[in-house]
Amino acid sequence: MRLYAPWEKAFKKVSTPFEEFLHAQTTTGLILMIMTVVALVLANSPLSEWYSHIFHTKIEFSIGSWKLSYTIHHWINDALMAIFFFIIGLEIKREILVGELSNIKVAILPILSAIGGMIFPALIFYAINFGKESASGWGIPMATDIAFAISALVLLGKRVPTALVTFLVALAIVDDLGAVLVIAVFYTKQIFFTPLVLAGVSFLILVAFNRFGIHKILPYFIVGLFLWFFMLKSGVHATIAGVIAALAIPSKPKYSPMGFRAEAKKILDEFDECEMDEDYMLNEKQKALLGNLKKRIDAIGTPAARLEHDLHLPVALIVIPLFALANAGISIDFGSISTIITKPVTLGVIAGLVLGKIVGIFGVAWACIKLGIAKLPYKSSMSQIFGVAFLGGIGFTMSIFVADLAYAGKEDLIFQAKVGILLASLFAGLSGFLWLRFVAKKGE
Repeated sequence: MRLYAPWEKAFKKVSTPFEEFLHAQTTTGLILMIMTVVALVLANSPLSEWYSHIFHTKIEFSIGSWKLSYTIHHWINDALMAIFFFIIGLEIKREILVGELSNIKVAILPILSAIGGMIFPALIFYAINFGKESASGWGIPMATDIAFAISALVLLGKRVPTALVTFLVALAIVDDLGAVLVIAVFYTKQIFFTPLVLAGVSFLILVAFNRFGIHKILPYFIVGLFLWFFMLKSGVHATIAGVIAALAIPSKPKYSPMGFRAEAKKILDEFDECEMDEDYMLNEKQKALLGNLKKRIDAIGTPAARLEHDLHLPVALIVIPLFALANAGISIDFGSISTIITKPVTLGVIAGLVLGKIVGIFGVAWACIKLGIAKLPYKSSMSQIFGVAFLGGIGFTMSIFVADLAYAGKEDLIFQAKVGILLASLFAGLSGFLWLRFVAKKGE
């Protein structure tokens, strides 16, 4: 007779956080791909003027003399993307506390590979653009789009070992952390001291909520809004507020599993002792007991886990598609595409995302394994690591985001960067998928 884990029959299947994470990223990647195609079609169709006008329309919020007035494009990039960065912050925190980055012996290979995958693309881009105003875009090819990369790997199914997927996830998380630091440190044009101090105070309040054991989401949301507003006015990009707020969200439950079990048993025992009404309706005491049990169930979960789970769908279905629609639509004159590719920015982005990622990720991984610093992921091969290095060249979301920051007000350079990002991401994604599907040797 099969033995079931607790609650398994009731729920049929309980996905692990990692499985939910992969599912969410795969969904995001597919939707992102669709919206990118839609944006490109609109930008190169008779609707191009209408498409451009929509995202340059201003939306204003005002209370008395105070107001916020930005274009829809800015609201998406500065406000909605803060939610995306909040999710990134939660993912980074989870990976460090209980995920692939919590065990340094396991984490050392993706950490060092990710660092290599950031440094070499930046160096290659900077070398190609050295001495030009476009050199400030060195951060563009550093990032890996986790949603696209994981989607490509998951589509391969059993052809790649699970350990290789976790390697890519850990690598992409470290990569995201690096991109966040680069945005905060190098793409902040001017600092305004008073709002920055107020943002710091807001963060300390969030930390105090955590330390006092507050698990309700509303207080964190309200103070988080103030943190975002102060960060917006400080000169540091407002989306960084999302990552900072995520660090303060509680990651520990109020009850341990054993404590929950004892409390739940006590409540259910009391429930059994209650007399059932003739019409089988719950009496007031039973309703109170069940309400108490629900509170205990909520308390054994963590706010960080609940938010990461609850926000993935809105981010995948609303935030990321809107970002792609607002930023991926570039009008391309295919007759002059060969000229655009030879521009230093475009060439730097392509070389950085393709060559730089391969040298950085695969080269560093190979060196670490040969030197005995790290071991290959379980049942994987160096040939498969090479394929993953190719997938690391899918920059897209974060790369486009950095391009807008690096070349603010320089539309021609932004255009060249986006062409490079799209071409490099397409080439890297297809090459990595085909390599892992038909060429890469399986590990033992």
